[in-house]
Amino acid sequence: QVQLVESGGGLVQAGGSMRLSCAGSGINNRAMAWYRQAPGKQREFVARISITGVTSVANDLRGRFTIARDYAKNTVHLQINNLKFEDTAIYYCNTNPPQSNSWGQGTQVTVSS
Repeated sequence: QVQLVESGGGLVQAGGSMRLSCAGSGINNRAMAWYRQAPGKQREFVARISITGVTSVANDLRGRFTIARDYAKNTVHLQINNLKFEDTAIYYCNTNPPQSNSWGQGTQVTVSS
């Protein structure tokens, strides 16, 4: 089980940017990913990063979402640019594939139009 804490969410206007952070022990030794759950929808995959830093982003989010590691701080970041109203969701990090007992509280991102 990995204890994870997400941060960095908030309220932002459409077109703005936001950087989310995920911190926890053992992150450097695991493939990690960001997921999100919009109101009334199921949780969905956003982006993943391997232990060595190889990344992939969901097809419909490429170009605006970037995932990166900070090995010194045992942290994984999600940079979101040109935010859209439909990006409003709770964003979670977890291992990839996700561990059922490692879901945290997430961080709320709200995009105003």
